[in-house]
Parts: sequence; C-alpha cells; structure tokens
Amino acid sequence: MYEKDDPRSALATAARPDSGAEITAAQYLDLHATPVVRAQNVILIHTEARDGDDLDNGTLEGELAIVVTDASPAFTVLTGDGATRITEPGLVVVPPGSSRIGVHGDGPLVRLVEATEPAWRERVANADAYAEDHPRVTLLERWPEPAEARVRFYPLSEVPADPKRFGRIFRTRSFMVNFLPLQDGPRDARKLSPHHHDDFEQLSLAVQGEYVHHIRTPWLPDSTTWREDEHVRIGSPSVTVIPPPTVHTSEASDPGVNQLIDIFSPPRVDFSEKPGWVLNADDYPMP
Repeated sequence: MYEKDDPRSALATAARPDSGAEITAAQYLDLHATPVVRAQNVILIHTEARDGDDLDNGTLEGELAIVVTDASPAFTVLTGDGATRITEPGLVVVPPGSSRIGVHGDGPLVRLVEATEPAWRERVANADAYAEDHPRVTLLERWPEPAEARVRFYPLSEVPADPKRFGRIFRTRSFMVNFLPLQDGPRDARKLSPHHHDDFEQLSLAVQGEYVHHIRTPWLPDSTTWREDEHVRIGSPSVTVIPPPTVHTSEASDPGVNQLIDIFSPPRVDFSEKPGWVLNADDYPMP
C-alpha cells in the first residue's frame, strides 16, 4: 500500500491466481564479504576500485551496465570502438563484446551482467541459491535492441527532480535501474510502503547508510513452509534480493545519508508504461 502522494499509487495492479509454487527466502548479502552475487536473471559485481586498476569485463553475450554513485571514481570504458570517460554519477551501458575499465581514483563500482554470462556465472558467492530456477520468477527475455550499438552514459545531473515520477529510472535490454532519492536521516516509520510483486525479484542495493528490510512471506496451504516476518538491519554496501510475492518495504535507519538503488531484470513493464518515468525510453524501446 502506498501513500496517496507516492507516484506508485497510480500503478495498475491486477490480481492473478496463485501458482502454488514454493516462495523462496530473501537474501541479505554483504558486498564486502561477497562482492559477486546473483539473482535469477542478473549478476551484480561490487568492486572497491583503486586508482590504476584495469578491470576486465570479459567478452559478454549481453550488455553490461555500470552503476556509478557519488562515491565512485572516474574511469574510462574501453571497447573495440574507442574510449568513453565517465566522471560523474549515473548509469553506463556497454554493448555486447569485450570491454575493460581503466580506473582513475579510488571508490566503489557496481557492474551488472546477465546471469547466464560464461565469464561470470561460476564466480558468484550464492550460486547454490539458484541451483534450480525459481518457479515464481519470470526468466529473462531481452527487450528490443537499441538503434545503435555503442557505449551510452546517462548522467544523473541531467535529470531534474519531479515529484510525479518515482525516482530516476533507466532501462537496458535486460535491466532496469532506479536511483532512489537520498534519505537524510531515518525514514518516518509511520509512512512506509509495504507492497509485493507477482513475478519478479527486486534487488535493493544499499550504497549509503543503513536499512531495515521488512519482509513478510504469505502463507500457503502447506504450513511447514511458513516463515516468521523478517526485520533485517543491514548496512552498505549490501544488496537484498526480495523474492515474489513477499510483502516488503525498506526503512532507512542511519542518522546520516541513506540511499538505495533498485534493480530489476527483466525491466518492469508497469514502470515502463508510465509516461516519463523511464528516462532513456527513446533509446530502449519496449517489446
């Protein structure tokens, strides 16, 4: 449920019969301890980069996305077509093929690749959680190709604030990334937004501060599968993988600055259907 002034309150929500399939458990992953982790359709790579690092992305079958935050260093993306220098926060999308990243400073970088990528799928720390596909999660089918294959950068500095839009959302063929607003101090515990998703996971990437993730697993007829409500406090950098159809909401708890970045794969149709919400929709058409 959303407050009336929350832009998500206008999203269409269609009830559907429950499949009866097992509801998997949420995962709370400390990215210092486990820097390469996955969800059903996406692998997330967290790197504490250092000045002069040369990061090999491998030869990828799908696109690479690089999440650049306020704390990230400047860097140069190197492909067969040339070099692209990045000096501010935003989202970088690199076309399939071989690429490298030359780092110019110290700080975190987050890369996203498809979960089937041979260069990365054997490196993930939580591979056992996906020994079999999760039956409630829709498998990735890439969305249409952009008109031109090239490195793209979408800087956050070019996105004005708009209370009618939910965050700052960009999509690729395989991913959707939503840079949520900075939360100064704890979130008002009287104004949370518990909700659920029918058939996709949400990756909540904490890049600043600390969060309490509240997650409730619906009861199925088999009572042996019931879980207690979870209220898990986790700092940053971390990623919480929230499975469908759990009811969830995240509560910023640090007295300083808190920031979440939400990641979805495949891109969300409901967000994509809202006019003006996806900021690079002209580059990446819907199916």
